[in-house]
Amino acid sequence: VQDGAAQQAARLLDPQPGEWVLDACAAPGGKTAHLLERQPALAGVVAVDADEHRLKRVQENLDRIDLKAEVIHGDASTPELWWPKGQFDRILLDAPCSATGVIRRHPDIKWLRRDQDIRELAELQRRILIALWSKLKSGGTLLYATCSVLPEENREQIRAFLAATPDATLVPLHEQDTPACPGRQFLPGEAEMDGFYYAKLLKR
Repeated sequence: VQDGAAQQAARLLDPQPGEWVLDACAAPGGKTAHLLERQPALAGVVAVDADEHRLKRVQENLDRIDLKAEVIHGDASTPELWWPKGQFDRILLDAPCSATGVIRRHPDIKWLRRDQDIRELAELQRRILIALWSKLKSGGTLLYATCSVLPEENREQIRAFLAATPDATLVPLHEQDTPACPGRQFLPGEAEMDGFYYAKLLKR
């Protein structure tokens, strides 16, 4: 069952008929399924995750509701190792994060997280974002998402990426969504949802 904040991913990515879509860091597969349900006329969906055990859940969920996607075990930071076939029209990057936006569902996060985790996660997010950008077609869309409320993983991450990536343009998700303060941050409890962050990027 997906929280309302997580359900925004398919709506914001807005896949169109005939497109190829990548769901990166896809396990357990709720967003993959939602993308396929929202746009049944896609050319194809690839769901990739580095956790082979959790990846089985993706296939189980797809089978349960009779949906088809290409499920791949792979590291999102090295897409050339598992996807040599070309580029995608749209990419959903639900990046590994601190999960600080979902503490109400997973209260143990408060005891498991350490200060250095945030720096390490931010560096991993940066590497994945750069790597997957190379797999996005010109004119394509990448939706960056985390279930975090920390600026280092969200607004600052996207601001740095925009500054370093000449062919990346921010697609505003609301009036205050600008390159200086990019993305949309949902805070825990807003509209009774979890904490979640989204930023939509267009490849020129």
